[in-house]
Amino acid sequence: MSDFYPLIIASVKRETKKAISITFKIPEQLRDSFRHQAGQYLTVKTQLNGTEIRRAYSICEPPLTNNLKITIKEIEKGTFSKFANRQLKEGDVLEVGLPEGRFVYRQVENQAENIVAFAAGSGITPIMAIAKTVLTQPQNTFVLVYGNKSQADTIFYTELLQLKKNYPNRFYLYFLFSREHQPDSLFGRIDASTVNFILKNKHKNLSFSAFYLCGPKPMIDTVSENLKNQNIKEDKIYTELFNAGEETTEATEHLDGKTQVTLLLDSETSSFLMNKDSTILQAALDQGIDPPYSCQGGVCGSCIAKITEGKAVMKKNQILTDSEIEEGIVLSCQAYPTTETIEVDFDEV
Repeated sequence: MSDFYPLIIASVKRETKKAISITFKIPEQLRDSFRHQAGQYLTVKTQLNGTEIRRAYSICEPPLTNNLKITIKEIEKGTFSKFANRQLKEGDVLEVGLPEGRFVYRQVENQAENIVAFAAGSGITPIMAIAKTVLTQPQNTFVLVYGNKSQADTIFYTELLQLKKNYPNRFYLYFLFSREHQPDSLFGRIDASTVNFILKNKHKNLSFSAFYLCGPKPMIDTVSENLKNQNIKEDKIYTELFNAGEETTEATEHLDGKTQVTLLLDSETSSFLMNKDSTILQAALDQGIDPPYSCQGGVCGSCIAKITEGKAVMKKNQILTDSEIEEGIVLSCQAYPTTETIEVDFDEV
């Protein structure tokens, strides 16, 4: 069962016309539970018009501050993001899950690190926490390349400039704007030429130990491919999508029949019959079971489970590695059973 706690909103700050930051009050008895790693996210749950809504938002403050802050950008067709930006206020209460996620800063003890990050739009939120954490160590350097439509659309614009002022010799900041020209900024979108400019020109004398990429899929794909072409090892490249795109697996398009499911969650076993044209997550929810989940779009990874018997195919996957899939790991919100029986374990992952 997913653990959610009612948290009071301590403050709401307007970041841009379409984005707010929310800071939560953490009761003393929950402080240890809500300690996070830089880059992790929270799942927020609420009821809107009689429907339960869950959304995942990255924590944008580093662990050392003990501040639990998320940033929510209003999306044109977004149900919760519109509600949050237009109605949430100090004193309101939201149900909040514990920190989770694998897009985290992995600090190397007693070693100077040069880190570079490429972010676009609201992809800055986990990167902000990672950057501040990296910079707490005086031997570290952080390079940030951050793309937006315009300066007015740039979340944390003023705060990033202040960070640059605080760490003039260790924090290097490059803004890109695709719809306006600004002094001391680059024009266009983050692409292969941007990566080359940073690595082969501006910082050609630095050896980077890790690369963090957060934003839409086209940007991540472009930057990842360019880094690999420059002989950057894949295990040094960390990515997190802020949308899943529209890619699908043809194997999910013509599934019919039923599957007998045995599901293990919180050491309790449930058995039920489900349609093969439904996801494992949705079938479990229909049975009144409450496995962990958030975005239901194959982006956040909250719903990861392991297939211990039988097989399933995923409609989308931008998170799991090939080796994890071979081990039977699936995103249950994207997984459709293909065998007559299947066993799913949420506890082992």
